[in-house]
Amino acid sequence: MKHYAGLDLSMDSTQVCIVDENGGKVASIKVESAPDKIACALDRVGDIERAVIESGRMSPAICHGLRALGVPVVCIDARQAHQSLKALKANKTDPHDAAGLAQLARTGFYKEVHVKSPAAHGVRTVIATRSHLVEARVRLDNMIRGICATFGFKPGPGQGKAFIDRVMTAADIPGLGQSITALVAARAGLVEQIRQLDRVLREFAHQSSACRQLMSIPGVGVQTSAAFAAAIDQADRFRQSRTADAYFGLVPRRHQSGEIDWTGRITKQGDSMVRKLLYEAANSILTRSRGNFALKTWAQKIAKRRGLRKARVALARRLAVIMHAMLRDGTLFEA
Repeated sequence: MKHYAGLDLSMDSTQVCIVDENGGKVASIKVESAPDKIACALDRVGDIERAVIESGRMSPAICHGLRALGVPVVCIDARQAHQSLKALKANKTDPHDAAGLAQLARTGFYKEVHVKSPAAHGVRTVIATRSHLVEARVRLDNMIRGICATFGFKPGPGQGKAFIDRVMTAADIPGLGQSITALVAARAGLVEQIRQLDRVLREFAHQSSACRQLMSIPGVGVQTSAAFAAAIDQADRFRQSRTADAYFGLVPRRHQSGEIDWTGRITKQGDSMVRKLLYEAANSILTRSRGNFALKTWAQKIAKRRGLRKARVALARRLAVIMHAMLRDGTLFEA
């Protein structure tokens, strides 16, 4: 008899529920959230036809670990699973969630989610860490300007060495010197860490053939190419390149019911970091790139007709499609 398992993950423990092919509960136990512990719990019943876990922060490590141990595990969309589990049980508990996931595994009523490779997660972690460090540096700059304004000192615009030199001239002001010195020292540490992460990303982009392909597009730099390649991970998992824009939430939202049929703004679903970088690349093409090529001319016509903001979104959507096609075919950008 075939058996199906539902795994409700948490940081410390995992609720495991196993059902047979008729939907009858065979076992329900709680184990430590580790691949080997979960695999041992599943082995007590016998061969498992399919095990299901929800997408989340612990899903990649658990999923890769179980697959390495020979467990046929599937990662499913947590948002879809939430709606299904809410309809199955009125009370939300870990045993109920695990039982509901087991039923989803048995019926096949789920949307499978691609689990990215550890290398892809590593690149994404570096980019996300750099983004948070840049935000922290900007907050320090704004704080420095704010406390300087309190004492009647205006450091002026900028964020480079000239800005720091102007700020340090205010260190002699009574009541301001110690604060300025501490903030500037903390800022220097952040700037150095940002530079180190930039070197890591440049080295990765230089070694990655996918990044070199994507950077052949004007306006697409190291961060955009690395983030896009890491998000796609495997280009062949998309049947058509035109579905890549929907993966990053760049398609219009649509609602249809009877006589009602309207199209709204973009969905903004999926990877927000890549969507932001694609938007920045589109803005760079429209406002900074030199020379004219077909993609830029097409976006400029949209800007004249609908405005620059919508032209950026449309160009970001087109970039997602083109960049996926380049990764799939292994070609460079042709202006």
